[in-house]
Amino acid sequence: MKQGALDFFRSQMASCELCPRRCGVDRLAGEVGFCGATAEPKVASHCLHVGEEPPISGTRGSGTIFFSHCNMACVYCQNYPISQMGHGNTVTTDVLAGMMVALQTRGAHNINLVTPTHFLSPIVEAITKARANGLAVPIVYNTSGYERPEVIGMLDGIVQIFLPDMRYATADAAARYSGAPDYPDSNREAVSAMLSLVGHLRCQDGLALSGVVIRHLLLPSLLEETRQVLAFISDRLSRETAISLMSQYFPANRAHLFPELDRKVTEEERNAAVALLEEFGLDNGWVQDSDAPASPVA
Repeated sequence: MKQGALDFFRSQMASCELCPRRCGVDRLAGEVGFCGATAEPKVASHCLHVGEEPPISGTRGSGTIFFSHCNMACVYCQNYPISQMGHGNTVTTDVLAGMMVALQTRGAHNINLVTPTHFLSPIVEAITKARANGLAVPIVYNTSGYERPEVIGMLDGIVQIFLPDMRYATADAAARYSGAPDYPDSNREAVSAMLSLVGHLRCQDGLALSGVVIRHLLLPSLLEETRQVLAFISDRLSRETAISLMSQYFPANRAHLFPELDRKVTEEERNAAVALLEEFGLDNGWVQDSDAPASPVA
């Protein structure tokens, strides 16, 4: 573990700029910014999770740790009690490290950190302790993709697999539905930084060892966002990029206040999105829906 990375993440707590919001609050003193998190890590749950992409879940499950709070404000968030209301339990870095080792002991193929950015300082400290106590599986950074490339760069040697969303292509949609008008630019820079750091997905015996898998959640009425996101990946990143196209959306949280989001994705929208994958030559990855496990892109 690079000491410089740990020092960097610790310093961020005094004037937080871990994410693009750059709230500048002193979280060490108990102040909170947009995400609502203090300096102490809060965990909503930890478990063996089999609902991720096949090389992440494998046969025994991904050792998933769900962190409370979030730097996004998605009006349709299905986990809003955790992300926006902060439900969860505060833990020490020793307890967090113990969770990681225990999940590995139970058979986890990796440690999957869900929404980790605002707790990076204690998380990196916990990973250091867990590695010293025998943790050997890859670390998965499971994120909305609303990240700073400078922060991503400091995860070199700490994170082996990045699992970011690429949710929006336009500032208007990002502002309306997640309160983050700068999401598209920040997201594209961050995902590019992830690819520079760990490269494309690399697997052995069907399990992910390193690399990036981009997730894109289909949203009802927003197929043009999907088109632009996939075009960017194809034209500006690489057609080799692993993509997980997800259509499990259902209205939750405050989605009922937005008529265009107050329904599930239709079969026609899903089929149109799959056709876009083919149009842009993106054939490395999976198509997911609410009724079946992820299936490979044809």
